[in-house]
Amino acid sequence: MKRVVVTGLGTISPLGNDIEGFWSNIKAGKSAGQKLSRFDASKFRSQVACEIQDFDASKYLDKAEVKRTDLFTQYALYSASQAMEDANFDLSKIDPFDFGVIWGVGQGGMQTFENEVENYVNGDYNPRFNPFFIPKLLINMASGMISMKYGLQGINYTPVSACATGNTAIMDAFNYIRLGKAKVFVTGGSEAGITPASFGGFSAMKAMSQRNDDPKTASRPFDKNRDGFVMGEGAGALILEEYEHAKARGAKIYAELVGAAMTADAYHMTSPHPEGLGAAKSMELAIEEAGLKPKDVDYLNLHATSTPVGDIAELNAVQKVFGNDHQLHVSSTKSMTGHLLGAAAAIEAIIAIKSINENIIPATINVEELDDEIPADINVVINQPLEKPVKVAMSNAFGFGGHNSTVIFKEFVE
Repeated sequence: MKRVVVTGLGTISPLGNDIEGFWSNIKAGKSAGQKLSRFDASKFRSQVACEIQDFDASKYLDKAEVKRTDLFTQYALYSASQAMEDANFDLSKIDPFDFGVIWGVGQGGMQTFENEVENYVNGDYNPRFNPFFIPKLLINMASGMISMKYGLQGINYTPVSACATGNTAIMDAFNYIRLGKAKVFVTGGSEAGITPASFGGFSAMKAMSQRNDDPKTASRPFDKNRDGFVMGEGAGALILEEYEHAKARGAKIYAELVGAAMTADAYHMTSPHPEGLGAAKSMELAIEEAGLKPKDVDYLNLHATSTPVGDIAELNAVQKVFGNDHQLHVSSTKSMTGHLLGAAAAIEAIIAIKSINENIIPATINVEELDDEIPADINVVINQPLEKPVKVAMSNAFGFGGHNSTVIFKEFVE
């Protein structure tokens, strides 16, 4: 099997519109929570979100790209452009059929769909839909537009596994490179789900926090008084590259991707298995594939979204895998970013990589009182980041439908 390394990173997020700003705010423990400003949410139980600030699409997109794309695709192009720039390719020296795009999206063009249906119902089109309606709506359009922007003609598609989607995309790209089916991929995920229908739907499920009077502390994984997740938006992009290819062109290497796995709970539409059986198996398989032991893992970025059931189920899974013979530290950075749905795993993979690069484990913020159901032998990093050597970092992502996913990055050694 061929080795796979990370040679480029990019992001747009509620905590920053580039890697430097994003990572600085993660280390500082900054919360992106605020009262939702994009539309009037007064009719909903939840009125808190983690919104992107000061988004200037023109920095990486031309006018035609903006006009023809939904916001989720704009976020994808924006972050992918950063990652491509960071990886510093000379595309004239790469066979375009060796360079693919596997880009994850959970919901697709929700705002486009809502706008067009509203216009149709109100008769504004007499009744005629915008000719860009379907292309803007389709969830595979992000991967398609990235490939068109750079002339990338290799494997190209969009996996969907709800909030596990970012990891699914990364895992697929990893496996295609290992099998020799491609040399390079742009991968990751994007989501622009802060729309009335999407937000209202999650609110109706009582899945989101109703801590409307204190938005900054609404996302609070592991806290005894957590009451649901806070919706975020954005994108994370990674350049995965076959090691020998990266070495030959003198690429900067952030980390090596060494293991990835997925399982299914086969339990419930929206709730995880309470004992974390599927999640535990996903972690076990990823560790095994990486050729590691549980005690080798230094940091685990948890999926933990701040829901009463989900956080504890995941920690039960962690205890099954790691027992008490480990130096593992865990945290949930969703306490800062909110939950980016289909993009969550992508930005959390970036956090895992940066933790290796800088030997810093980000904190879970907003924890006032740890839930007493948390297993005593799990080291949850709370409120302040931890400086510690990180050679192996793992990231979990789970999705409605019972999808479990895990990716493992390792400090790169020649």
